[in-house]
Amino acid sequence: MTPVLPRATPTTSPSIDFREPTKADGIRLWEIARDSSVLDVNSSYAYVLWCRDFARTSIVAVADDRVTSFVTGYIRPESPTTLFVWQVAVDADQRGKGLAGSMLGQLVSTARSRGVTHLETTISPDNGASIALFTALARRTGTGIERRDLFDTNDFPDAHEPEHLYTIGPFSVAP
Repeated sequence: MTPVLPRATPTTSPSIDFREPTKADGIRLWEIARDSSVLDVNSSYAYVLWCRDFARTSIVAVADDRVTSFVTGYIRPESPTTLFVWQVAVDADQRGKGLAGSMLGQLVSTARSRGVTHLETTISPDNGASIALFTALARRTGTGIERRDLFDTNDFPDAHEPEHLYTIGPFSVAP
């Protein structure tokens, strides 16, 4: 008997590792942001500096020894229990695999062990994917999410959209 459909040949997908970025990853973060066609792209210097100074509050996903995705964040100086997530980016060929949510979950878990109780991020009103990503994070962590206006279009020197502040928390602090 000949099967109507050929059997699928199992493929092995590369394992994904999460880690803190290193200074050497800064170039790759800049490339991913640039290629996203969605993110505000900062200078290459900013990404290299970010990977040096804010590595403990950021995360990268690595497949086959190549950074494919990142989340950049920092602890707010005025609120040392708040992690602010600045950018989330996933290479086009890695999208749809849940990497953004996994990286955020890992980053929050690590941050909770350091005393973080809240996460903040800004999202423009038309970015439904980011709104869904952070809403799902709040749901997975069993906490609330609130939105308020933060930056109006007049706060920017260019044609930037407004940015709403989303606050997720409180998280219980991990022992």
